[in-house]
Amino acid sequence: MELFNPNSNIDFLSWRKVSMVISAILVIGSLVLLGTRGLNYALDFTGGVLVEVTYKDAVQVDQVRSALEAGGFEHAQVQSLGGTRDVAIRLQPRADQKDAEQVGKTVMDALQKARSDATLKRHPDLVGSSVGAELRSDGIVAAVFVMIGIMIYIGIRFEKRFAIAAIASEIHDTILTVGFFSLTQMEFDLTVLAALLAVIGYSINDKVVVFDRVRELFRLTRKAEPYTILNNAVNQTLSRTIMTSLTTALTMFALYFVGGPAVHGFGLTMLVGIVIGTLSSIFFANPILYWLGVSKTDLMQVTKENPELARRP
Repeated sequence: MELFNPNSNIDFLSWRKVSMVISAILVIGSLVLLGTRGLNYALDFTGGVLVEVTYKDAVQVDQVRSALEAGGFEHAQVQSLGGTRDVAIRLQPRADQKDAEQVGKTVMDALQKARSDATLKRHPDLVGSSVGAELRSDGIVAAVFVMIGIMIYIGIRFEKRFAIAAIASEIHDTILTVGFFSLTQMEFDLTVLAALLAVIGYSINDKVVVFDRVRELFRLTRKAEPYTILNNAVNQTLSRTIMTSLTTALTMFALYFVGGPAVHGFGLTMLVGIVIGTLSSIFFANPILYWLGVSKTDLMQVTKENPELARRP
C-alpha cells in the first residue's frame, strides 16, 4: 500500500522557524493592539438611542440607511420590524445632542428630507451602556465556554501532545482574528461575535483532519521519522484543506458582497478566520507537534502487567 503521495512532497516543516517567528510577532502585536486600542464595539455592546419609524408606503432598509448617512449618522444600525413599513434605528448621539428626544428629532428630520411619509412610531428610547456591557461580558463568556468545550473534546479525542498543539493553535487563531478587528477598528457587533465562535469551530476542524492523518501514518509505518510523518500528513490532506477553505470562502464572499450591510461583519470575520485557520493548520500546528516530540510511542496502548503471564516460559 502506498502511504505517501509522491506528487505532494513539500517540506513544510523546513519553514517552521520562520513561520513560528511570524506567528509569535502577530500574536504579540495583536495583544498589544487589544491592550492599547481595544475593539470598536458597536451599539450592541455600547448602548445608544433606539428610534422606531413607520412609513406610509413600503421602504427598503438601504433607503433608510442612505437617508441617515446623508443626515450625518454614518454608523446607524437599521433593521426591519417584521414588515415593509416599520424600521428600528439604533445609533449613538452626536456630540451636540443631549437626550433621546433631541436625537429622535434629528433622525426624523433626516428621514423626512428623503421621504415625507416617515413618522415616528413611538418616543425614542435610550439604551443604557449597562445593557451593552452585559452583552459584551456574555459574549466573552460564550467564547470562553466554546474554547473550553473544544479543549475537553480534543483532550479526549487525541493524545496529550496532539491536544496541546490543537489548543495552542486554537488560541493562536482566535487572537489573530480579534487582532484584525483591533487593527482595522471595524465595528465589533453581535454578528461578528457569532462569526468568531464559528471560526473557532472551523479552525479546530481542520486541525483534527491533519492530526487524524498523522496518527494513521504513525500506525501504518514502522521506521518513518516524525519529521517525515508530519510533512506527509500535511501534504496528503493539503488538497482537502484547500478545497474546504475555497468553497467556504466563496460562500462568505457571496454573503459579504450580496448579503447586505447587516451581515458584512459576519462574512468578513469568517473570511479572515478561514485564511488564518488554514495557514495555522500548515505552518503552526504541525511545528508545535514536532517540537513537543510526538512519536509512534505516543500512540501505543499502555497494557497492564499480568503477573501470571510473567511466570510463563
